[in-house]
Amino acid sequence: MSRILPVAATAAALTVSLTLGAGTASAQDWRALASQDLQAARAELAANHPAPVVPGQASQTFQAWLDAGLQDALSKVGQSNSGSSHAYLLRYYAAGFRDSNIVIRPSYETAADRFSAISWPGLSTGWRDGQYVVTYVQPGVRGLPPVGAVVTECNLTPIEEYAREKLDLWEGDLNTEAGRVTTAPYLLWNRNNPYASGTPSTCKFKVGRRERDYEFRPVPVVPANLEAAYRATVYTPGPVPLAIETVNGRPWINVHSFADDAGWDAFNAQLVSQLPTIQGPQGFVLDLRGGSGSSNLGSTARGYGVLNRLWTPEFTQSRQPTGGDFVYRATPANREWYAQVIQRMKQDARFVYEAPEVIAQTEAVLAAFDAAIAAGQPSFTQPLPEKAADPNVANPVQGPVVVLVDAGCSGGCLDTLDLVSRLPNVRIAGSTTAADSIFIEQTVERLPSTYANLSYGHKAWVSRQRGNNQPFIPAQGLTYTGNPVDETAVRAWVGSLFQ
Repeated sequence: MSRILPVAATAAALTVSLTLGAGTASAQDWRALASQDLQAARAELAANHPAPVVPGQASQTFQAWLDAGLQDALSKVGQSNSGSSHAYLLRYYAAGFRDSNIVIRPSYETAADRFSAISWPGLSTGWRDGQYVVTYVQPGVRGLPPVGAVVTECNLTPIEEYAREKLDLWEGDLNTEAGRVTTAPYLLWNRNNPYASGTPSTCKFKVGRRERDYEFRPVPVVPANLEAAYRATVYTPGPVPLAIETVNGRPWINVHSFADDAGWDAFNAQLVSQLPTIQGPQGFVLDLRGGSGSSNLGSTARGYGVLNRLWTPEFTQSRQPTGGDFVYRATPANREWYAQVIQRMKQDARFVYEAPEVIAQTEAVLAAFDAAIAAGQPSFTQPLPEKAADPNVANPVQGPVVVLVDAGCSGGCLDTLDLVSRLPNVRIAGSTTAADSIFIEQTVERLPSTYANLSYGHKAWVSRQRGNNQPFIPAQGLTYTGNPVDETAVRAWVGSLFQ
């Protein structure tokens, strides 16, 4: 298996890979590729994932699924007869670890995939207050339940059981609130997953106080309608993820992505130019909704870079999460990964400027790898230095700060929250975020078929203050209960928090 760094492939390469996969692989080929990739993923995780060398529930969950999950997935290989089934089966195995930092994605996956289906009844559902609720009905389609109707069963199966069979592990982790939110639109769609049911023939909905059965017939699949249905259900950032606006008389800072190509240079320059206003007594909003990002150093550094500009590096660094222990599994492959990471850091001028201490810490980790491997040790622990708040560093931000989050906040967004939540006069508002494990800093591995990439955390933060798979949950009075895609309502509600 080739070890690759987490950089985006070019659009041309993705197109070629997808075309070759669809055009040259037979059903028999896909079964063989699925079996090969599953066993390769298991071998890579068994050889290099840090879970086996740390104690606790997170490690136990990993160990329990590593082989049992492989056998479960291999028992389904007979149904792997296409690129879609191959992708779903690999996703199923990775998701079974219940660790958002273990992921297997198609190497040709595009952003449009989350809006796709091969059949649907013309409506979507959202996860609202512990229920699946109709959020979109395609105009012109008759005989469908109204927006607001609650699904209670499908195909004579209670909706919780139906959702688990249809969505859990295949589309996301239904053990988490974020997983419920982001997968809910697919409840009644046929996403070309042969291992789960497609569009149900009939479902029961509660409309007001009465329940009623509705029969479904597939309607023509129009990509624009699917996208509209998804966007009417789950908050989805627009084409410009980084921007600064003025809303209700105060700065509204949008950070909806932590990706390399989000446009950081222009955004950071805009941030610095508007600092006198942003830091004023009126306060500001830091909007991190949909702020997805991998759990890696680059993603975290970009979030920290925003906070360093808003508050100054001296102030934020004096209040960073307190030190603790990181456990590393001492294998040659893991050592080589960190060597490549250091090389990439030094080639990134922005990273060198924003996070020189991270480079120094990573060089110390590499030296510890060498010492542990030379001594034949299976693991080693590297402490993170303790940092106490310095009362002599003045807070340059004069007003209150509201940080707006939702289920789309993951990876580097969570790391950013770990820091910003410790700053004075800051409140976390919105809805429950995603969660991640203590196994952080993701690597990416190309699996043997070349049609899928395995990603997993490279070190264990065993003393992280935020526990394993623990999300950020806004406090009482700071939880938004309205329509998450009604931007006017969201902004009015956030404005009320400053009164």
